[in-house]
Amino acid sequence: MKSLHLVILAIFEQKVRLQEQPISVIDYRKANAANSLLPKPSLLSSSGWSNIHLEVYQQPKFDIAEHQHTMHVIAYGLPCLPGEQRLSSSGERWLDGKLRRETRNNGDIAIIPADISHRCNWNTSVQFMVLAVEPLLLKRVGQDWVNPDRIELVPQFMTEQDALMQGIFLTLRDEIELGGIGSHLLVDSLETALAIHLLRNYCTTSPKLSTYSDGLSQAKLALVTDYIHEHLHQDLKLSEIAAIAQMSPYHFLRLFKQSMGITPHQYILQRRIHQAKYLLQHSELNIADIAIGVGFSGQSHLTRYFKRMVGMTPKQFLQA
Repeated sequence: MKSLHLVILAIFEQKVRLQEQPISVIDYRKANAANSLLPKPSLLSSSGWSNIHLEVYQQPKFDIAEHQHTMHVIAYGLPCLPGEQRLSSSGERWLDGKLRRETRNNGDIAIIPADISHRCNWNTSVQFMVLAVEPLLLKRVGQDWVNPDRIELVPQFMTEQDALMQGIFLTLRDEIELGGIGSHLLVDSLETALAIHLLRNYCTTSPKLSTYSDGLSQAKLALVTDYIHEHLHQDLKLSEIAAIAQMSPYHFLRLFKQSMGITPHQYILQRRIHQAKYLLQHSELNIADIAIGVGFSGQSHLTRYFKRMVGMTPKQFLQA
């Protein structure tokens, strides 16, 4: 009896110690945030984005310890590794104390809101991406429709696919790998689209989305276009341009397109090509300097978009 009592006491003490151990916290605002909990570091990692952060992982079979995130996290399963033929993998996931065994098809997503307990395991080697989203982004984008304090993201097990999120994930991965002209503007647009999609489909309170028919006022349109013209040489950000019009990036995107017939990104690209054409005809600058001066990352980027929009390269334009 005494030995049994000692065993029970030892089990109880072990449980108490486990309960007293703090849960690990993953903060994707910091570099290498999840390295201590995963077998291998990420293959790709974003840098310098203000409201979102993307990590691309390739891992062997693993079990990640219980943890919480400081940001909302969306996990996205990628196709199987080279040489493998399986269309899915499986494992278990604990979300806010609830356990579910998942058959994870390629492209399935899981949503782990900030500050809830999470743990999962994978029974095979796997590739996946993790997109961390600032909770403040949802509040800022949703403030026009709902009380920001009532915005609550709903946990989702990795059992379904989402075509819009798939496009956002893959575009952001390409942006890390390739980059290019208008990088900040593209990422700003994608994070705004992501926030609206989450508010519409994965939150406890659905926002009432307003409709607009008149576009931007002439005064605000003039302010915005003047700002763009004066800062073409810079890496323009959607949030900065929307601030000129004193509205959220989402509203600005819709109203600008209604006013101009094209997106801000397309408009900026058109103005840069127009300015490049003028400088090619009326200055002694070489093509590389013109490219930098109108906001392209280099001569090759200017040439690519110039040929697409004008039908010839800058050199051919000069000769013509």
